[in-house]
Amino acid sequence: MWPASSWVSSIGGSQLQQLVDEALASNPNLQAAAARIAASRAMVEAAGATGKPQVGASLSATRERFSENSIYPPPFGGMYVTDYETALNFSYDLDFWGKHGAELSSAVSQSKAAQAEHYAARLALTAGISKAWLQLGRQYAQLDLTNQQLALRDKLDKLTQQRFAAGLDTQTDNQQSRQQVANLRSEQSQWQEAIALTRDQIAALMGQGPDRGLKIPVPTLPADSSIALPDQLPLGLLGRRPDVVAARWQVEAAQSDIKVAKTEFYPNVNLSAMAGFSSLGFSQFLTHGSKVVGIGPAIHLPIFEGGALRAQLKGRVAAYDGAVATYNQALNDAFHEVADSVQSLRAAETQDKSQQAAVDAAERGMKLAEQRQQVGTGNMLQVVSTQIGWLAQRKTELDVRARRADLRVNLIRSLGGGFDAAAEGLDPAEAHAGAAASPQASTAN
Repeated sequence: MWPASSWVSSIGGSQLQQLVDEALASNPNLQAAAARIAASRAMVEAAGATGKPQVGASLSATRERFSENSIYPPPFGGMYVTDYETALNFSYDLDFWGKHGAELSSAVSQSKAAQAEHYAARLALTAGISKAWLQLGRQYAQLDLTNQQLALRDKLDKLTQQRFAAGLDTQTDNQQSRQQVANLRSEQSQWQEAIALTRDQIAALMGQGPDRGLKIPVPTLPADSSIALPDQLPLGLLGRRPDVVAARWQVEAAQSDIKVAKTEFYPNVNLSAMAGFSSLGFSQFLTHGSKVVGIGPAIHLPIFEGGALRAQLKGRVAAYDGAVATYNQALNDAFHEVADSVQSLRAAETQDKSQQAAVDAAERGMKLAEQRQQVGTGNMLQVVSTQIGWLAQRKTELDVRARRADLRVNLIRSLGGGFDAAAEGLDPAEAHAGAAASPQASTAN
């Protein structure tokens, strides 16, 4: 399904693919996103551990003096003794209301959102490098055409000076020719500056220093077949955008947080037990008579919390409503981005056809001028002028073609860049079968 995951190679071949692969391996922002994934997975492990039995061991030796005026009878009152105690402790939260399950679900959703955000960052980086690479190719091609124009304009300037010296042209014609040469030299310098800046930009995206940008080969703009608009664009592709998937997982996490907040209103029942040895003095520490055991439940029931629990629930519901709004906005932005990209691509295709016709007309005019010059009905001045005009049309054509390639990258990015949530295990619909297809905002009571 379009776009394929190999869309980078289809646009820039192995040169662009190599740059993208290097950037994905060394970009600091991606490394930070990967660290967030690792942290979220650790939170999942921590949330999963809360629903399991907890077993621990303790050992203590306390040297103390018993008070002569307390509960300790003689001869212990006033003595210094060492209290030894060791025990194996067990506790288990019975979790009748599903609190730990909801905490685990929230942590899993947050982890899935972090993974989807990582893919979104990868896509943004890939698209950014691709667009900069296309821009670099355009700048080099424009510089080449400008150099050709400058060479012809220098030739034309010499012809104008000769005609002026022979009295065939005026001083105005001579100065206009020199002005156009100066303009082209200024344009040449601007393209050289743009090339240097774009190389630095690509190097920065790759997480490298400016020297890395100097080693980037000169790009070649893709052929028309590689930037043509696809015949069909199913709307289902929007659901494969990683940012939309991440927003949906944030909704799932917020929904689980509401469940956690609701369980705080119910009794919390813990079962605890211990077994070990305790004695005053070490001589009888591990004897049968020093054994201690205990088991029993512990129940906590909130009665009056000053409105804290209800405020907490309201906050979780508000966070859920915010996540739903963010998800809806992400979908809305996706629709507009795709619509804008398709509209611009169609307009660019029409402009390309019109500009191609202009280039063909300029080329025919150039050939006619050359033929007239050969048979003696024209002069070299007319030939050079038509050649310069033809190059000007080619420069405009190049801009249109480069814009089409850039718009295609925009469309690919707006459709998810080949990201497949189901294949990556990040499809909320599959993870929550039977849940509502679209989340709805809620209001706290």
